[in-house]
Amino acid sequence: MLNIILFGPPGAGKGTQSKKISDKYKLVHISTGDTLRKAIVKQSPIGIEAKKLIDDGNYVTDQMAIEIIKEELDNHKKVNGFVFDGFPRTTYQAKQFPKILSSHGGNVNVMISMAVDESILLERLINRAKESGRPDDREEEIIYKRIEIYNKTTACVKDYYKSLGKYESIDGNGEIDVIFDEISTVIERYK
Repeated sequence: MLNIILFGPPGAGKGTQSKKISDKYKLVHISTGDTLRKAIVKQSPIGIEAKKLIDDGNYVTDQMAIEIIKEELDNHKKVNGFVFDGFPRTTYQAKQFPKILSSHGGNVNVMISMAVDESILLERLINRAKESGRPDDREEEIIYKRIEIYNKTTACVKDYYKSLGKYESIDGNGEIDVIFDEISTVIERYK
């Protein structure tokens, strides 16, 4: 089973690249953001709670994120593996992740971190807001808050995976296909 974490700040291109990875390697793409947005539309209890946090540019709690991942894994049996987009976002989540995955017969193979300049992140998020209408991308103030939260609470997750020898970094500033080629080169080393 191949399990990949695609990591990076908001606007790094995780969703775009995750879809390409899942197509090429026949993996299930699990996006905590997409799952939460669906829960918000359904107005499920977790969706109602998540909306309040997300609309202000905050992340959901560790427990909410873990519950979402558990549900998604339970919905996908007998698969080749997963590409995780938006999880884990805290060191606590990262430390809980092996327990969650092991109950499904897997382990994290590699975290691929996409390094992107902040000016490019801002440009991508503003463009995404125009195209998708996502409320968490509409205002520059919220975008900056999300990037700040990433830098303060999420970026350190890289250190955890570095300590496990499961960390790789790629340049996420370029063209989609060039970035994907670099990601694929990394994945081939961990298959």
